[in-house]
Amino acid sequence: MFTSVDDVSARLAETGYLASPAVATTVFLAARLGKPLLVEGPAGVGKTELAKAVAEVAGARLVRLQCYEGVDESRALYEWNHAKQLLRISAGREETWDETRTGIFSEEFLLSRPLLTAIRGEEQKVLLIDEMDKADVEVEGLLLEVLSDFQVTVPELGTISATRRPFVVVTSNASRELSEALRRRCLFLHIGFPEQELERRIVGLKVPDLDAALAESVVRVVGALRAMDLRKVPSVAETVDWARTLLALGADSLGEAVVRDTLGVLLKHQDDVLKAAAKLDLDAV
Repeated sequence: MFTSVDDVSARLAETGYLASPAVATTVFLAARLGKPLLVEGPAGVGKTELAKAVAEVAGARLVRLQCYEGVDESRALYEWNHAKQLLRISAGREETWDETRTGIFSEEFLLSRPLLTAIRGEEQKVLLIDEMDKADVEVEGLLLEVLSDFQVTVPELGTISATRRPFVVVTSNASRELSEALRRRCLFLHIGFPEQELERRIVGLKVPDLDAALAESVVRVVGALRAMDLRKVPSVAETVDWARTLLALGADSLGEAVVRDTLGVLLKHQDDVLKAAAKLDLDAV
C-alpha cells in the first residue's frame, strides 16, 4: 500500500490530510505489518478522516461500522434474512426438514454486515470501526476473531477467512477504557491537538482563501482557548469551521466583537462561551 513513511505523508497530503511524522510512521507500519490500527484522541482531530484518506489513496472501498450503545452481532457481523427464509420454507412444504434447513442456511439468505463484508472478496478494503468506546464492552469480543485472524465463524456455514486482508482502523475518543485483548491485536496511535505550525498548514489547506495573517491569529486564539479549563475545548474541526466562518463574514482581523459573536462556532457549551469571553485576552495572543 505504501513504500515508505515519506510516501504515506505525500500521498495523504494529496487527499488533503496533513499527517504528522508519528501518524505517517504508524500508518506505514500498520500497512506493512498487516496489523489493525487503534487510533485514540479527542473528537475532531482527524481519526475518522485518517481512515477515509487511506482508503482514498489506496483506491480501496471504505467499509464503516459506526459503534453506538446497543450495537450487536446482527449489526456488526451478519444476520439471516428471516423474511426470505420464511418464504423459502412456505414454498418447500413437501421437503423434509433436513432439505429445508440446508436450503435456508445458505449464502443466498445471509446478510453481511460491516465486519463480514470487510473480509469477503478480492476487492481492497479499509475497515473503519468508528468510536469503539461508545459500544458495549461485549461487542469487543466480536472483534477479536476478525482483528487477530481476519476471519468470521458462521455456525451454519463454517469459518469464512479473508482472501485479502483489509486495512483496519479502530477509533476511540477514550470515553471508556478498551480491553487489553483488543489493544494487543492493534498498533496504537494517539492523535492529539496538532502543533501550531501544523494546524496553520491545515487551515491554509482547508480554507485557502483566508488571509495568512488571519489564519495565524485563528490558530493562536484556538491555542489560548485550549489552555483554559473548559468543558469541551475546540478541536481541529472547530478551528477549520471558525476559519470558514471568518471568511464568510469578510473579517480581516480578530477584533473583540467578531470573536465574541462567533465563539459559538468554537465552543459548544454556554458556560464555556461565558468563561472564554471573560478570560480571553486578544492582545496577549
